[in-house]
Amino acid sequence: MEVAATRLRAALLATAIAVGVPIVSSTEVSATPHTGTLQASLTHPSPSHWKCGGEGHAKPDGTKWVCTFDDEFNGTALNRKQWTPQLTANSNFTTGKAPYQTCYVDNPRTISVSHGYLHLSVVRTKRFQCTGPTRLGLHIFDFSTQYQAGEVTTYYGFHQTYGRFEVRARMPKAKVRGLQETLWLWPTDATRYGGFPASGEIDFAEFYSRYADRVIPYLHYAYNPATVSKKTNINIVTDDYTCLLDTTKFHRYLVVWKPGRITLRYDGKTCLVDNYRPSNVRSPAPFDQPFFLALTQALGVSGNAPTAKTPIPATKLIDYVRVWK
Repeated sequence: MEVAATRLRAALLATAIAVGVPIVSSTEVSATPHTGTLQASLTHPSPSHWKCGGEGHAKPDGTKWVCTFDDEFNGTALNRKQWTPQLTANSNFTTGKAPYQTCYVDNPRTISVSHGYLHLSVVRTKRFQCTGPTRLGLHIFDFSTQYQAGEVTTYYGFHQTYGRFEVRARMPKAKVRGLQETLWLWPTDATRYGGFPASGEIDFAEFYSRYADRVIPYLHYAYNPATVSKKTNINIVTDDYTCLLDTTKFHRYLVVWKPGRITLRYDGKTCLVDNYRPSNVRSPAPFDQPFFLALTQALGVSGNAPTAKTPIPATKLIDYVRVWK
């Protein structure tokens, strides 16, 4: 796993959200004072509005999962009531490192909906100056780059504690280093149990183009490595070798999140089961609070950093996002 890339994203997101800005993170402003206000302002349509592709799933006790969120991307534009683009200009969120540092923008080249898919792309442009928001009159981020990318989240449109989250997606058709994509869940209160990773993060499908034959998921929380047990699936936070599939084809990526247990399945096959036992709080914390969805297209770093052979532009296609509770 490319730890540096995950740490960079986590460091940028682990701080919070400016009220009124359509964004999910800031590298400087603490989210704690704002979280309650933002959560109280969120409204969700009645579950009867959602269809989840007409699929019905039964829980082990025989009861049915209830559809709570669904986007099949059958329109011609992003549904802004459900999704908010992540912008470097508002949040300081960025990925990659110079000369491949990426600026997150909202334009048809980086974020679009057509032919039944959400398209999230990274593109090369003329060199430009990417700037983030200011604090005390100064830009926290102000860098020159040729790369723009797209990311969307449901921070303002949907969040949920526990449930069944499924995304059908196809990663860019690249089998050389340089591209990174993530399907993930992030807490609406990113500091409830402390800074990253203490408040949790669920990367239920993470992709590195140098490893196009697999998915490398990662569950982030504080735990004692001495407690890891494959026999009882305690604190199994990642798996580099079990989640094998051709990421350049469409697959169904599923996370089933229950109190004390997170299960990841791809195309119906179980990839990872974690009976999490955090070291800083008692389970089911930190995963006992609302999380929202984030879908990210990025350039890699370290061993997965881009080269002249990296195919850019590159696009991730999302067929649908469905959530049940």
